[in-house]
Amino acid sequence: MTINGWLQIALYCVLLVLITAPLGAYMTRVFAGQRTPLSLVFRPIERGLYKLSGVDENEEQHWVTYAIAMLAFTFAGFVVLYALQRLQNFLPLNPQHLDAVSPDLAFNTSVSFITNTNWQSYVPETTFGYLVQMAGLTVHNFLSAATGIALALALIRGFTRRSAKTVGNFWVDMTRCTLYILMPICIVVGLVMVWQGVPDNLSAYTEVTTIEGAKQTIAQGPVASQEVIKMLGTNGGGFFNANSAHPFENPTALTNLIQILLIFSIGSALTNVFGRMIGDQRQGWAIFAVMAVLFLAGTTVLYWSEAAGNPLLMHLPVDQFAGNMEGKEVRFGIANSALFATITTDASCGAVNTMHDSLTPLGGMIPMINIMLGEIIFGGVGSGLYGMLLFVIVAMFVAGLMVGRTPEYLGKKLEAKEVKMAMLAILVLPLSMLGFTAVAVVIDPGTSALANAGPHGFSEALYAYVSATGNNGSAFAGLSANVPFWNSTLGLAMFIGRFLMIIPMLAIAGSLAAKKIVPVSAGTFPTDGGLFVGLVVGVILITGGLTFLPSLALGPIVEHLSMHAGTTF
Repeated sequence: MTINGWLQIALYCVLLVLITAPLGAYMTRVFAGQRTPLSLVFRPIERGLYKLSGVDENEEQHWVTYAIAMLAFTFAGFVVLYALQRLQNFLPLNPQHLDAVSPDLAFNTSVSFITNTNWQSYVPETTFGYLVQMAGLTVHNFLSAATGIALALALIRGFTRRSAKTVGNFWVDMTRCTLYILMPICIVVGLVMVWQGVPDNLSAYTEVTTIEGAKQTIAQGPVASQEVIKMLGTNGGGFFNANSAHPFENPTALTNLIQILLIFSIGSALTNVFGRMIGDQRQGWAIFAVMAVLFLAGTTVLYWSEAAGNPLLMHLPVDQFAGNMEGKEVRFGIANSALFATITTDASCGAVNTMHDSLTPLGGMIPMINIMLGEIIFGGVGSGLYGMLLFVIVAMFVAGLMVGRTPEYLGKKLEAKEVKMAMLAILVLPLSMLGFTAVAVVIDPGTSALANAGPHGFSEALYAYVSATGNNGSAFAGLSANVPFWNSTLGLAMFIGRFLMIIPMLAIAGSLAAKKIVPVSAGTFPTDGGLFVGLVVGVILITGGLTFLPSLALGPIVEHLSMHAGTTF
């Protein structure tokens, strides 16, 4: 670890704090339907979309109706994206004449992009033409992100409303998010990316002759337009197989900084939106503090582990100074690689500028833990906040048990229904992650795709289902997942991780909205200070530890101990 590395991490943290309140204030105005500087441009478009689709922007929905609208919209998106992939060989804007995608891969990719996962079992530049990339993948990068933000708003309204039957209008929330937030940022930052050297064109791939006389194909295409929304929307699916380690996706130190700021920007700002909508920004900053503590802890462990390097190589003089540089871009180094890996797995992004499969055992364990906890550390667009609020409900229930009174949060009594739904939403994730892994590591269709033996092979399988269920999309690259078994089971894991968590969460939103506000009393637990932050962090770590420690012991922990004992596999 170096002072320069810590300064870069500190700079990132300062910039994140600086953008949180201004972006949160702007987003609050957007979702309240108030006038913004962009209303002159986008308000007529917004009205036109409502008129064409028959949506009454003043009519709100019950949580069940909200959920049905979200599921119907998502299913329609799945069908369209699946059809685009299966018919690719007949579609225009396919200069490389790429063939139609196989049924199992088309299913996997469609589920992946509608769930904001962007798991990629394929090599993007040799699988999809430009039309599928733009009209299919990029469009869903916008829509799945907007859907997640809309769902977070529904839960926030549950806390802010009293004796209400509605939690908002899904169509309005999604439309405003796309028009006023995602699109403007993507247009501006996309131009910055082009300025920095990220290509954005519809040209055919370029054939060149290298100085050795060999022939090489240089892939290009509409990269910048997809790059921005994959980061801002915490989607993560790259235009190139090397993702953000590729110089066409992430050419400079500035683009690297921009990308990791984009990943956390909306998740961070939503904590401020939460505070503003409930009328007490200190509550939002308390949630921010919980996320920040977990983020900094993960970054520290990952940076330390990678800087320490592999003890089996310490007899080589260069390793004593370089740390573990396997799988890393020299232009980013260990500090920026560790920071990027932590951020992308804290959020449901999955973009990478280093290969997670090449991290040290403990270094690779941190991204895995980040996803196992539900990616609540700033998290995906929307999903980070509502996932964190589920843990807050559990934490307040624990606090209530300790003092012998009915738990409450922000004036809402947390009764049996809310706690049960919160636990259901939290526990469905490990059920999928661990259940699918248990099957995959004992049958031939699962083990035949693993490139490594021993605990690292187990980690490859575990990480895959953790990433899919957590809607992250990053992977340990040793897994050859583009086969029917993995495509199908990972697709199911993505579906479970997204929708079987959302439905209980929306049920909580509806239940809370119907409750009255309870006045603050002398026995009310304060939820804007250090005690609250410590309680929530403790509940998160205890829940995660009790659930996942056995599986981690079989993978990265035993691999770490074996490495120090001089054992390889």
